[in-house]
Amino acid sequence: MKTTSKITNLQQELLKIFSFELSEKQLLDVKDILSAYFSNAATNEMDKLWNEKKWSDKSMKKLAKEHLRTKYK
Repeated sequence: MKTTSKITNLQQELLKIFSFELSEKQLLDVKDILSAYFSNAATNEMDKLWNEKKWSDKSMKKLAKEHLRTKYK
């Protein structure tokens, strides 16, 4: 997924679908649905990566302790 400064295909579709006013409750419901969708997609990708890399709780603890930042110049 990449970001862009122009209107994306998702934004265009949402503008077509939601060309009418929503109540505040409906708007919150749509936000919740979209959040759940993207959260599930991210979880599925992480599960896939976890399985491909054969990670475990032990490897996650090791990764959490690693220093991956570059030195400040």
